[in-house]
Formats: sequence, C-alpha cells, structure tokens
Amino acid sequence: MLKTMKFGGTSVGSAEAIAAVVAIIEGELADGHQVAVIVSAMSGVTDMLHESVQKAIDGDKWGYLSISQDIRDKHEDAIYQLISAGDLRESILQRVNALVDKHQELCEAVNTLREATPRIWDAIVSFGERLSSRVIAAVLQERGINAQQFDASEFIVTNDIFRDADPIWDATEQRIVEKLQPALKNDVVPIITGFIGATCDGKITTLGRGGSDFSAAIFAAYLDSDELVIWTDVDGVMTTDPRIDKRAKVLPYVSYTEVGELAYYGAKVLHPKTVQPIVEKAIALRVRNTFNPSHPGTVIGAESKASHTVIKAVTSIRSVSMLTVSGKGMLGVPGIAGRTFLATAQAGASILMISQSSSEQSFCFTIVDAHAPTVKAAVEDELAAEISHRDVDSVDVLSDIVIVTVVGSGMRHQPGIAGRVFTRMGDSGVNVLAIAQGSSECSISFVVAGKDLKHAVTKLHDLALESVEVVGA
Repeated sequence: MLKTMKFGGTSVGSAEAIAAVVAIIEGELADGHQVAVIVSAMSGVTDMLHESVQKAIDGDKWGYLSISQDIRDKHEDAIYQLISAGDLRESILQRVNALVDKHQELCEAVNTLREATPRIWDAIVSFGERLSSRVIAAVLQERGINAQQFDASEFIVTNDIFRDADPIWDATEQRIVEKLQPALKNDVVPIITGFIGATCDGKITTLGRGGSDFSAAIFAAYLDSDELVIWTDVDGVMTTDPRIDKRAKVLPYVSYTEVGELAYYGAKVLHPKTVQPIVEKAIALRVRNTFNPSHPGTVIGAESKASHTVIKAVTSIRSVSMLTVSGKGMLGVPGIAGRTFLATAQAGASILMISQSSSEQSFCFTIVDAHAPTVKAAVEDELAAEISHRDVDSVDVLSDIVIVTVVGSGMRHQPGIAGRVFTRMGDSGVNVLAIAQGSSECSISFVVAGKDLKHAVTKLHDLALESVEVVGA
C-alpha cells in the first residue's frame, strides 16, 4: 500500500516534532507500506521569510540579516538534537548554511533595488520548505532509512503567476511518473517540499499560502497512492472551530464536497484546492494529528453520507467586507453584475459570496477587508456612466461582518433546513444581512455583523451536535 503523507508546519516545527514525524514514518514502513512524504516549512519560518523580504524592501539590513540568522539557528538546533556528530551532520549543516546564505544574497539584492517582484518573493519564501525537507531527510538517514530529499520544483510545472501559481497538469504528471515513481520502486522514501513548483523554464513559483496540502494531493494523484494522509495539529475535521465553541467534536467522515465547502469558508484543516487532484481517482484522504497518532482522525471520501442532524459542521470567515450595488435603474439592464465582477477580478480580489434581490434592483458580494477600498473604486470606475445617469445609486461598503456557513450533504433535497437555520438565528437575536446557497445544496452561507459571530456559530453548532455521531462524543 502506498501512502502519501503531508506534514504541516507545526508537525515539523521543532526537534521534538520532527522526531514524532520520523516515528510515524518508521511505523508505516514497519507495517509494510511504501511512503512518500511532503513537508511544510518549520512553523513560523514562512512568516519570517515574508518579513525578511519586507525588511529588505524597507532598507532594514540588520532586520533581514537577523531573521536569516534566526532561521539558521532554528534548523541547526534540530540538526544538533537529532543527528549525531559525524559526516552526515556536517553534510546537512553545510547544505542548510548554503541555503541560508543564498537567502541573504537575495535579500541583499532586494535591499539594493528597494523592491521585490513576485518572482523574487517566491524564490525567497521557498527556502522554508527547502530547508525543512533536507533536515528531515537527513534525520531519517540517521535512523537507517533510505530517504532522499527532492524539491517539488523538479516535478510540479506551473504557469508564471508567481505567488499563486496553477499547475500545468500534463507536464506535472509526466515528470512525477518519469522521475519520482522509479525512486519509489527502488524503495526510496522521498521527502518532498510542499508549496513550491517551477515554470517550464525553471523559475521557482509557489502555489499560494497553505499550498503544501495541494502539493501533497498532486503527488498522491500521480503516484497512484492508495491514501493521502494530512498530518496536522488537530485530531481531524471538526464540527466547528474549537476556539469559538469548546464543544467542537471530530467528524469521523466527510465527503470531498463537504470538506471543500468547509475549507473555502474558513476551516483551517485543509487548503481549499486539496481535493481537486484526487477526486477523479477516488483516493482516500485522511486528516490526522501528528501529536496524537493513536486517534483515527477524519476520513474524507467521494460518497456523501448524511448525519442524523443533516448539518455536519459550522464554519466562518472573518475580516470580510460586503459591497452592495443598488439602483432603481438597474431593473432589467443586462451586464451590470457581470461588469462589476469583472472589475473586482481585475482589482485582484476573489468574491467569497454573492446575493441578489429578486427585483434586480440591488446585489451584494463579499471580499476580504484588505481589497475593499480598491474594489469599490474599481467598480465605481466601471459603472461611472450608470452612476452619472442615476441608474446605479451607489456602491456601498459594509465592514466588520463575517460569513457563517453551515455544511452537510444531507441538506440536499431535505426540506426545512434553511428554515431551521434562520429560525435559530431569529430566536437568538442575530440579524442576517445576506444569504446565499449553492446549487449543490451542500451548504448555506449568510452574512452577520462581526459582533454576532460567536453567538451565531454557537447556536448553529447546537444543530450539528444533536445526536451526531462523532469521534470522542
């Protein structure tokens, strides 16, 4: 059985955590499984790398050199604790120091230019995974395991949209099949960087923040893995965010569709694109806790299974703004919504949710707070003629709101679910500002004021906990 396993930043964040990862890998090998491993940067390192770029742009040489030294120390500390003195230790120390020196060189270049292109950003932030993967491979070699480090840029071919690249699927599949599958056949345990790829001509790209999950799914698909395991710092997919409601439980099973909705609407367990590469091959996906490996975690699969409560989980997105375009002259005028959304895209923002009145006299959509001023200006510019003719009265921004989403495949064709949700909100004194439900009928999303977040989520979580079969309930 071939398992592709991805370990997140907290799972490899210290010498103790890396030792736990090694123990898990050793256990899988002892059980007779083949293993391919994708790793994130050590926890905090990606943020440090981002900060180093900004320090370099700002001309703060001491700042980025200090960060670079902290990164060096963090990895050297793990090496000294986990690898005994000798040739292997000296070799990995040299490799780590060479990468950290390269990080400093790139920061020097940014400092000189006082700007960083998206390409340079990607080159610099890629060092986190490149460092952690080399250290982990060396630790496994210390334990007598035939591990070999690989940069994902050797395999994942992407477009040139730096900082949020998309894979070129056929080229990526060909490289994985031709270059990585032979290593597995020779009983190599590949330790692969998450998060990064490269253009056709070799320029390093990244798949977006949190993209290591996506990387793992790509490798799982093209290695024909039997299972993809995402090892993280929680026991599995939860019924809600335990920071909001401590009653949150682990769901033993959710479908691809359900976890996609949960990831998109705020759950932090998986990157939203994770299921995309493995859906067609029906590869089983499991979320487990590196620090509690005896827990079975959550299985994610193709089949939808309804829970007794129909609603399985409640999630939320904070730091959101809602833009409303309204005007009596909009009635029956084609193209206004389309032009608005195109202007939003051209402003570099993604739309999280859309709602429109049946009269066509207004519609609203949500974006992250940071993009709100830019998007408002872009939409007003696009609709300048309609605004001057009073067909569009205004483009208004409402901030300090949150999107709350209830998810469950059992909601499909089940009458009365929306009624129960909004009755619960009304009875709880929570005002719903906008509502959206997709055609999949797997989720209902709505907007409430930021101050109502905890109350809304807690009351809806009651519905998810009523007789639900959960691990640890």
